Amino acid sequence: MSVSMIGSGEVATPVESSKSAMTWGPIFGGAAAAIGVTLILLLLGSGLGLTMVSPWSGQSSSLGTLGVTAAIWLVLVQWLSSALGGYITGRLRTKWAAVHTDEVFFRDTAHGFLSWALATVFVAGFLASSLTSLAGAGAQAVGSAATAAGTAAASSATSPADLSTSYFTDALLRPDQARAAATSNDAAATSEVSRILLNGAAQGQIPDDDKAYLATIVSARTGLSEADARTRVDTVLKRIDDAKVATQKAADEARKAASTTALLGSLSLLIGAFIASAAAAFGGSQRDEEEDLLVARL
Repeated sequence: MSVSMIGSGEVATPVESSKSAMTWGPIFGGAAAAIGVTLILLLLGSGLGLTMVSPWSGQSSSLGTLGVTAAIWLVLVQWLSSALGGYITGRLRTKWAAVHTDEVFFRDTAHGFLSWALATVFVAGFLASSLTSLAGAGAQAVGSAATAAGTAAASSATSPADLSTSYFTDALLRPDQARAAATSNDAAATSEVSRILLNGAAQGQIPDDDKAYLATIVSARTGLSEADARTRVDTVLKRIDDAKVATQKAADEARKAASTTALLGSLSLLIGAFIASAAAAFGGSQRDEEEDLLVARL
Protein backbone atom coordinates (compact mmCIF):
# COMPACT_ATOMS: atom_id res chain seq x y z
CA MET A 1 0.00 0.00 0.00
CA SER A 2 1.47 3.38 -1.00
CA VAL A 3 1.00 6.63 0.90
CA SER A 4 1.50 10.22 -0.14
CA MET A 5 2.15 13.48 1.74
CA ILE A 6 -0.51 16.18 1.28
CA GLY A 7 1.00 18.89 3.41
CA SER A 8 1.01 20.22 6.96
CA GLY A 9 2.03 16.79 8.15
CA GLU A 10 -1.05 15.10 6.73
CA VAL A 11 -0.72 11.67 5.14
CA ALA A 12 -3.16 10.39 2.48
CA THR A 13 -3.73 6.63 2.49
CA PRO A 14 -5.62 5.03 -0.45
CA VAL A 15 -8.83 3.28 0.44
CA GLU A 16 -8.85 -0.41 -0.51
CA SER A 17 -12.17 -2.23 -0.54
CA SER A 18 -12.38 -5.53 1.28
CA LYS A 19 -14.85 -6.87 -1.28
CA SER A 20 -13.76 -8.71 -4.38
CA ALA A 21 -14.15 -7.00 -7.74
CA MET A 22 -15.69 -10.20 -9.12
CA THR A 23 -19.30 -11.06 -8.32
CA TRP A 24 -20.10 -14.65 -9.23
CA GLY A 25 -23.84 -14.41 -8.71
CA PRO A 26 -24.55 -12.20 -11.75
CA ILE A 27 -22.03 -14.21 -13.77
CA PHE A 28 -23.82 -17.50 -13.10
CA GLY A 29 -27.20 -15.83 -13.64
CA GLY A 30 -26.20 -14.43 -17.02
CA ALA A 31 -24.61 -17.73 -18.04
CA ALA A 32 -27.77 -19.63 -17.09
CA ALA A 33 -29.90 -17.24 -19.13
CA ALA A 34 -27.57 -17.59 -22.13
CA ILE A 35 -27.60 -21.39 -21.87
CA GLY A 36 -31.39 -21.51 -21.70
CA VAL A 37 -31.81 -19.24 -24.72
CA THR A 38 -29.19 -21.21 -26.64
CA LEU A 39 -30.96 -24.53 -26.06
CA ILE A 40 -34.34 -23.06 -27.00
CA LEU A 41 -33.01 -21.53 -30.20
CA LEU A 42 -31.12 -24.72 -31.11
CA LEU A 43 -34.30 -26.77 -30.75
CA LEU A 44 -36.21 -24.19 -32.77
CA GLY A 45 -33.54 -24.28 -35.46
CA SER A 46 -33.64 -28.08 -35.53
CA GLY A 47 -37.40 -28.00 -36.03
CA LEU A 48 -37.16 -25.47 -38.82
CA GLY A 49 -34.31 -27.42 -40.41
CA LEU A 50 -36.35 -30.63 -40.49
CA THR A 51 -39.01 -28.82 -42.53
CA MET A 52 -36.37 -28.30 -45.24
CA VAL A 53 -35.65 -32.04 -45.51
CA SER A 54 -37.99 -34.47 -47.22
CA PRO A 55 -37.62 -38.16 -48.14
CA TRP A 56 -39.38 -37.43 -51.43
CA SER A 57 -37.16 -36.73 -54.41
CA GLY A 58 -37.02 -33.08 -55.48
CA GLN A 59 -38.76 -31.74 -52.35
CA SER A 60 -35.69 -31.19 -50.14
CA SER A 61 -33.33 -28.26 -50.11
CA SER A 62 -29.81 -28.85 -51.36
CA LEU A 63 -27.01 -29.77 -48.96
CA GLY A 64 -25.33 -26.44 -49.67
CA THR A 65 -28.47 -24.53 -48.74
CA LEU A 66 -28.91 -26.56 -45.57
CA GLY A 67 -25.28 -25.99 -44.57
CA VAL A 68 -25.41 -22.22 -45.13
CA THR A 69 -28.74 -21.94 -43.31
CA ALA A 70 -27.44 -23.93 -40.34
CA ALA A 71 -24.27 -21.82 -40.13
CA ILE A 72 -26.24 -18.55 -40.21
CA TRP A 73 -28.63 -19.83 -37.57
CA LEU A 74 -25.79 -20.88 -35.26
CA VAL A 75 -24.26 -17.40 -35.60
CA LEU A 76 -27.59 -15.79 -34.68
CA VAL A 77 -27.97 -18.15 -31.72
CA GLN A 78 -24.51 -17.24 -30.45
CA TRP A 79 -25.09 -13.51 -30.79
CA LEU A 80 -28.58 -13.43 -29.27
CA SER A 81 -27.69 -15.63 -26.30
CA SER A 82 -24.47 -13.69 -25.67
CA ALA A 83 -26.28 -10.36 -25.75
CA LEU A 84 -28.97 -11.50 -23.31
CA GLY A 85 -26.54 -13.23 -20.93
CA GLY A 86 -24.18 -10.25 -20.86
CA TYR A 87 -26.97 -7.74 -20.32
CA ILE A 88 -28.43 -9.73 -17.42
CA THR A 89 -24.98 -10.03 -15.88
CA GLY A 90 -24.50 -6.27 -15.97
CA ARG A 91 -27.95 -5.45 -14.60
CA LEU A 92 -27.82 -7.94 -11.73
CA ARG A 93 -24.57 -6.84 -10.16
CA THR A 94 -24.55 -4.44 -7.23
CA LYS A 95 -23.24 -0.92 -7.61
CA TRP A 96 -19.56 -0.46 -6.89
CA ALA A 97 -19.26 2.64 -4.67
CA ALA A 98 -16.21 4.89 -4.77
CA VAL A 99 -14.91 3.22 -7.95
CA HIS A 100 -13.69 5.14 -10.98
CA THR A 101 -15.91 5.05 -14.07
CA ASP A 102 -13.23 3.38 -16.18
CA GLU A 103 -12.79 0.67 -13.56
CA VAL A 104 -16.55 0.07 -13.48
CA PHE A 105 -16.57 -0.29 -17.26
CA PHE A 106 -13.72 -2.80 -17.14
CA ARG A 107 -15.38 -4.86 -14.43
CA ASP A 108 -18.66 -4.96 -16.33
CA THR A 109 -16.98 -6.13 -19.53
CA ALA A 110 -14.99 -8.72 -17.60
CA HIS A 111 -18.16 -10.03 -15.96
CA GLY A 112 -19.88 -10.25 -19.34
CA PHE A 113 -16.92 -12.10 -20.82
CA LEU A 114 -16.82 -14.60 -17.95
CA SER A 115 -20.56 -15.19 -18.27
CA TRP A 116 -20.14 -15.85 -22.00
CA ALA A 117 -17.19 -18.20 -21.40
CA LEU A 118 -19.10 -20.20 -18.79
CA ALA A 119 -22.15 -20.59 -21.03
CA THR A 120 -19.99 -21.51 -24.04
CA VAL A 121 -18.14 -24.24 -22.15
CA PHE A 122 -21.41 -25.73 -20.89
CA VAL A 123 -23.08 -25.71 -24.33
CA ALA A 124 -19.95 -27.14 -25.97
CA GLY A 125 -19.89 -29.96 -23.42
CA PHE A 126 -23.59 -30.62 -23.96
CA LEU A 127 -23.20 -30.76 -27.74
CA ALA A 128 -20.12 -32.97 -27.45
CA SER A 129 -22.02 -35.39 -25.20
CA SER A 130 -24.93 -35.50 -27.65
CA LEU A 131 -22.65 -36.12 -30.62
CA THR A 132 -20.84 -38.86 -28.68
CA SER A 133 -24.16 -40.59 -27.97
CA LEU A 134 -25.15 -40.36 -31.63
CA ALA A 135 -21.76 -41.70 -32.71
CA GLY A 136 -22.11 -44.62 -30.29
CA ALA A 137 -25.52 -45.49 -31.70
CA GLY A 138 -24.14 -45.31 -35.22
CA ALA A 139 -21.21 -47.54 -34.29
CA GLN A 140 -23.59 -50.15 -32.89
CA ALA A 141 -25.63 -50.07 -36.09
CA VAL A 142 -22.49 -50.46 -38.20
CA GLY A 143 -21.34 -53.33 -36.00
CA SER A 144 -24.67 -55.12 -36.44
CA ALA A 145 -24.50 -54.67 -40.19
CA ALA A 146 -20.93 -55.94 -40.27
CA THR A 147 -21.92 -59.02 -38.25
CA ALA A 148 -24.79 -59.74 -40.60
CA ALA A 149 -22.52 -59.43 -43.61
CA GLY A 150 -19.74 -61.52 -42.09
CA THR A 151 -20.90 -64.81 -43.57
CA ALA A 152 -21.08 -63.41 -47.08
CA ALA A 153 -17.72 -61.68 -46.75
CA ALA A 154 -16.01 -64.81 -45.47
CA SER A 155 -16.25 -66.50 -48.88
CA SER A 156 -14.39 -63.69 -50.68
CA ALA A 157 -10.93 -62.16 -50.35
CA THR A 158 -11.12 -59.32 -47.83
CA SER A 159 -7.57 -58.07 -47.49
CA PRO A 160 -5.61 -56.28 -50.25
CA ALA A 161 -2.99 -59.04 -50.20
CA ASP A 162 -5.60 -61.76 -50.76
CA LEU A 163 -7.22 -59.73 -53.55
CA SER A 164 -3.90 -59.19 -55.29
CA THR A 165 -2.99 -62.88 -54.98
CA SER A 166 -6.35 -63.98 -56.38
CA TYR A 167 -6.06 -61.55 -59.27
CA PHE A 168 -2.60 -62.69 -60.31
CA THR A 169 -3.62 -66.33 -59.87
CA ASP A 170 -6.48 -65.73 -62.30
CA ALA A 171 -4.06 -64.09 -64.73
CA LEU A 172 -1.72 -67.10 -64.60
CA LEU A 173 -4.51 -69.66 -65.06
CA ARG A 174 -6.50 -67.63 -67.58
CA PRO A 175 -7.39 -70.15 -70.34
CA ASP A 176 -6.85 -69.55 -74.01
CA GLN A 177 -10.42 -70.57 -74.69
CA ALA A 178 -11.91 -67.92 -72.41
CA ARG A 179 -15.27 -68.00 -74.18
CA ALA A 180 -15.79 -71.66 -73.50
CA ALA A 181 -14.71 -71.37 -69.87
CA ALA A 182 -17.00 -68.38 -69.25
CA THR A 183 -19.96 -70.19 -70.79
CA SER A 184 -19.44 -73.41 -68.86
CA ASN A 185 -18.93 -71.89 -65.38
CA ASP A 186 -20.97 -68.75 -64.69
CA ALA A 187 -20.03 -68.45 -61.01
CA ALA A 188 -16.31 -68.63 -61.72
CA ALA A 189 -16.59 -66.06 -64.51
CA THR A 190 -18.54 -63.67 -62.29
CA SER A 191 -16.01 -63.97 -59.47
CA GLU A 192 -13.11 -63.40 -61.83
CA VAL A 193 -14.72 -60.31 -63.34
CA SER A 194 -15.32 -58.96 -59.84
CA ARG A 195 -11.67 -59.48 -58.91
CA ILE A 196 -10.52 -57.74 -62.09
CA LEU A 197 -12.72 -54.74 -61.34
CA LEU A 198 -11.61 -54.60 -57.69
CA ASN A 199 -7.95 -54.77 -58.66
CA GLY A 200 -8.50 -52.02 -61.23
CA ALA A 201 -10.15 -49.84 -58.59
CA ALA A 202 -7.22 -50.44 -56.23
CA GLN A 203 -4.59 -49.74 -58.90
CA GLY A 204 -6.44 -46.81 -60.45
CA GLN A 205 -6.70 -48.34 -63.93
CA ILE A 206 -7.43 -51.61 -65.74
CA PRO A 207 -4.76 -52.93 -68.18
CA ASP A 208 -5.69 -53.40 -71.83
CA ASP A 209 -5.30 -57.18 -71.66
CA ASP A 210 -7.80 -57.27 -68.77
CA LYS A 211 -10.20 -55.15 -70.80
CA ALA A 212 -9.90 -57.54 -73.72
CA TYR A 213 -10.50 -60.50 -71.41
CA LEU A 214 -13.55 -58.80 -69.90
CA ALA A 215 -14.90 -58.17 -73.39
CA THR A 216 -14.44 -61.87 -74.20
CA ILE A 217 -16.34 -62.94 -71.09
CA VAL A 218 -19.14 -60.40 -71.74
CA SER A 219 -19.43 -61.61 -75.34
CA ALA A 220 -19.67 -65.23 -74.20
CA ARG A 221 -22.25 -64.49 -71.50
CA THR A 222 -24.48 -62.09 -73.51
CA GLY A 223 -24.06 -63.21 -77.11
CA LEU A 224 -22.76 -59.81 -78.22
CA SER A 225 -20.05 -59.44 -80.79
CA GLU A 226 -16.51 -58.77 -79.65
CA ALA A 227 -16.78 -55.10 -80.71
CA ASP A 228 -20.09 -54.55 -78.94
CA ALA A 229 -18.82 -56.34 -75.85
CA ARG A 230 -15.72 -54.11 -75.79
CA THR A 231 -17.98 -51.05 -76.10
CA ARG A 232 -20.05 -52.25 -73.17
CA VAL A 233 -16.92 -52.82 -71.09
CA ASP A 234 -15.63 -49.33 -71.88
CA THR A 235 -19.02 -47.82 -70.98
CA VAL A 236 -19.14 -49.59 -67.62
CA LEU A 237 -15.55 -48.67 -66.82
CA LYS A 238 -16.30 -45.04 -67.65
CA ARG A 239 -19.27 -45.12 -65.27
CA ILE A 240 -16.98 -46.49 -62.57
CA ASP A 241 -14.48 -43.68 -63.17
CA ASP A 242 -17.28 -41.08 -63.11
CA ALA A 243 -18.54 -42.48 -59.81
CA LYS A 244 -15.01 -42.32 -58.39
CA VAL A 245 -14.62 -38.69 -59.49
CA ALA A 246 -18.02 -37.82 -58.04
CA THR A 247 -17.05 -39.40 -54.72
CA GLN A 248 -13.78 -37.47 -54.63
CA LYS A 249 -15.62 -34.25 -55.50
CA ALA A 250 -18.14 -34.83 -52.71
CA ALA A 251 -15.32 -35.50 -50.24
CA ASP A 252 -13.54 -32.30 -51.29
CA GLU A 253 -16.75 -30.28 -50.95
CA ALA A 254 -17.32 -31.76 -47.50
CA ARG A 255 -13.75 -30.80 -46.53
CA LYS A 256 -14.27 -27.23 -47.71
CA ALA A 257 -17.62 -27.00 -45.94
CA ALA A 258 -16.09 -28.27 -42.69
CA SER A 259 -13.25 -25.76 -42.98
CA THR A 260 -15.66 -22.89 -43.65
CA THR A 261 -17.87 -23.94 -40.75
CA ALA A 262 -14.90 -24.06 -38.36
CA LEU A 263 -13.66 -20.62 -39.41
CA LEU A 264 -17.16 -19.15 -39.23
CA GLY A 265 -17.72 -20.76 -35.84
CA SER A 266 -14.51 -19.33 -34.38
CA LEU A 267 -15.34 -15.86 -35.74
CA SER A 268 -18.85 -16.14 -34.32
CA LEU A 269 -17.48 -17.04 -30.89
CA LEU A 270 -15.14 -14.05 -30.92
CA ILE A 271 -17.99 -11.72 -31.87
CA GLY A 272 -20.19 -13.37 -29.24
CA ALA A 273 -17.59 -12.66 -26.57
CA PHE A 274 -17.48 -9.02 -27.65
CA ILE A 275 -21.29 -8.75 -27.66
CA ALA A 276 -21.53 -10.27 -24.18
CA SER A 277 -18.92 -7.85 -22.82
CA ALA A 278 -20.55 -4.83 -24.46
CA ALA A 279 -24.02 -5.89 -23.30
CA ALA A 280 -22.77 -6.31 -19.73
CA ALA A 281 -21.26 -2.82 -19.81
CA PHE A 282 -24.50 -1.42 -21.19
CA GLY A 283 -26.60 -3.24 -18.59
CA GLY A 284 -24.30 -2.11 -15.80
CA SER A 285 -24.48 1.52 -16.89
CA GLN A 286 -28.27 1.34 -16.98
CA ARG A 287 -28.33 -0.20 -13.52
CA ASP A 288 -26.13 2.59 -12.12
CA GLU A 289 -28.17 5.30 -13.80
CA GLU A 290 -31.40 3.86 -12.45
CA GLU A 291 -30.00 3.78 -8.92
CA ASP A 292 -28.81 7.39 -9.26
CA LEU A 293 -32.31 8.41 -10.27
CA LEU A 294 -33.78 6.70 -7.24
CA VAL A 295 -31.33 8.41 -4.92
CA ALA A 296 -32.09 11.81 -6.49
CA ARG A 297 -35.81 11.36 -5.85
CA LEU A 298 -35.15 10.81 -2.15
